[in-house]
Amino acid sequence: MDDTALKLSAELELTQHDFWNIAHQTAEFISMLIKISKVKNVLEIGTSNGYSTLWIADALKDAGVGGHLTTIEFYEKRQSIARENMEKCKLSDYVTFKQGRALEILSDLDFVPDMVFIDANKSEYIQYFDLLKDKLPKGAIILADNVVSHASKVADFLDEIKNDVRYQSQVLDLPAGLLMALKLTD
Repeated sequence: MDDTALKLSAELELTQHDFWNIAHQTAEFISMLIKISKVKNVLEIGTSNGYSTLWIADALKDAGVGGHLTTIEFYEKRQSIARENMEKCKLSDYVTFKQGRALEILSDLDFVPDMVFIDANKSEYIQYFDLLKDKLPKGAIILADNVVSHASKVADFLDEIKNDVRYQSQVLDLPAGLLMALKLTD
C-alpha cells in the first residue's frame, strides 16, 4: 500500500466497531491471498465504509493481473463513504460499486467472480451461497467473515458449504472467524 492508503487504512481501523469492518489481520490475509492466487474478478458482498474494499482493490492493483472488484452495499450513505475512500487512494478504477439488496443484485450478476468475500447480513449468507455456488468456476475461492462471532446466524450456511462435495472449506482462526472455501469441481 502507498502512504495515502496506509494512512486511510489506519483511520478506518478506528471506525471498526461503528462500521463492522473486518479485523486488520483478516484484511492482511485477504490481501495476501489475492496476490498469491492472482484472482481477477472479486465480488464483495458488504462494502460498508470501504475498509475491506480498500485492501482488496489495493491487492488487485499490486497483483498486476488486471483484476477488478465489484462490491455491493445496501446503505447508500456507506457506499458514498466507500467511494470517497477509493478516490482518495486512487483505487476507483479497480472498483465497481453496486447499491441495493445483495440478493437482488446477485440474482442478476453479469459476470462470474473467481473470488467472493461475504461480510454482510449474516442471516442471508446461506442465500448468497445458494445463488453463487453453481455459477462459480472450478478454483473459485469463497471467503466469509464472522463465522465464529456470529456462529448461530451462519450455521445453516456453514453446514451447507461443508456438505457440498464440490467445495473444500476450513474456518481460519482469524478475528471473528473467516471461512475459506475452494471450489474443487464444476
